Amino acid sequence: MEEKLPVSLNRDRFVQHVGVVIEKVEPGYALGKLEIKDYHLNGADMIQGGAIFTLADFTFAAAANASGQVTVSLNANISFYKASQGKVLYAEAKEVSATKRTTNYVVEIFNENKELIALLTATGFRKNQTIEVDIIK
Repeated sequence: MEEKLPVSLNRDRFVQHVGVVIEKVEPGYALGKLEIKDYHLNGADMIQGGAIFTLADFTFAAAANASGQVTVSLNANISFYKASQGKVLYAEAKEVSATKRTTNYVVEIFNENKELIALLTATGFRKNQTIEVDIIK
């Protein structure tokens, strides 16, 4: 039996606190943005890895849930390639394969100069539940 969940991606309070914004979303694709503030920096004045991961993970979630079927993360791995001193980071999530129950994504994280900062690979599990996808910019 399919259950309608009273949840939405807009209700992710942690993501709202961090400041991640989804600029474009459709099934299998999303583009996220994070404007870097002082509180995103670590003790070395570089962008905190957790902020970068949150941007990538939520962009994956937006793309994977955009079809309206609840998709939760089974696994996510991130590789950091380059420190960014910029003011904006973007994450672009693309579905690379999918079955009835699982889906695989690659999420590229880059700065405003289009330099690749990090790469996240994620595997999602599709549940027998629906979700309201109501991302607003």
